[in-house]
Amino acid sequence: MIFLVPGETGGMEVYARELVPRLAAMDDLEVTAFVNQEAAGEDFGCERVVVPVNARNRLEWVRGEQVLLPKLAEARGCELVHSLASTAPIRGRFRRVVTIHDLMYKIVPEAHFGLRGLGMRVLVPLAARSAHRIIVDAESTREDLHEHLGTPRGKISVVPLAGAPVGVVAPTPEEELRRSLDLGAREILLTVSAKRPHKNLMRLLEALALLPSPRPLLVMPGYPTPHEAELRSRATELGLDNDVRFVGWTSAEDLEGLYALAKGFVFPSLYEGFGLPVLEAMARGVPVACSDRGSLAEVAGDAALLFDPQDEQGIATALARLLQVHDGAPLAGVCRAAHHSWDRTTAQTSAVYRRAA
Repeated sequence: MIFLVPGETGGMEVYARELVPRLAAMDDLEVTAFVNQEAAGEDFGCERVVVPVNARNRLEWVRGEQVLLPKLAEARGCELVHSLASTAPIRGRFRRVVTIHDLMYKIVPEAHFGLRGLGMRVLVPLAARSAHRIIVDAESTREDLHEHLGTPRGKISVVPLAGAPVGVVAPTPEEELRRSLDLGAREILLTVSAKRPHKNLMRLLEALALLPSPRPLLVMPGYPTPHEAELRSRATELGLDNDVRFVGWTSAEDLEGLYALAKGFVFPSLYEGFGLPVLEAMARGVPVACSDRGSLAEVAGDAALLFDPQDEQGIATALARLLQVHDGAPLAGVCRAAHHSWDRTTAQTSAVYRRAA
């Protein structure tokens, strides 16, 4: 888990925090977490070995994964190394499993730029070729690997993810949350994602502006990026300053509170390897409208309103329908989400280890 910088790695951090402790609790596995210096103090429910790199520095991340990790894993006597974030050591005297969450760098190249983009273009195909088994989150990603990288389908196992468990964290009370985030008494539409171009938040703002007044209040939690300045500027140009709340990284309690008071959840991403927020909203009984791209239609099924993420009017229509959704839609989402669990993800992951051994 050399990639994991706490609070900065989005869905991949959720994946690691839910999966690793469950794997460690299995009787037939002995698990060691190899972490970077930023995550040295984090508890993953198993023994930790600190790889002496700062993962915010992409070159250090690569050096840690490709040079230091194989030596440390061999010294620990590891029989198998599972890399959780799409890249992996290409050699070592152990079996190698890699989870490739998506091919964002190829399908939506603007999502990865600079040194990170170059690294993904080189390291993801290397990981796919050198791994003994590959795990993906969705069938659509298996097809992406086969189409774009030529990876044999038989080498790839689809292991769906799950949302954050419901009821573990007490939500911030509605009155307190409305006061702290300046939400007033308005209807809330929620979207949860990093402020990155491929998340398509710019078109979501354009769509919101097409709705007649009084509009719902769009709340946008997620860790900030340079793209947020562009989003804020466009919101001002569209006259949406009073209709949007840009919220940074949100505590688990506040996020649960936002799910509890939201009238609907919208996820307009151009491409996702899975789309954890969609599943999390469904599990909490929040009506969902989401993009029909990548894995999202596969994850949402018929329990969400689907739209073309490049059609602002289509998004606006979905938002309007979301505000008038019938009472059965939340139940459909809850049932859909119930098919996913981290215990099932863990069991299927351990089965992949046995195939790779």
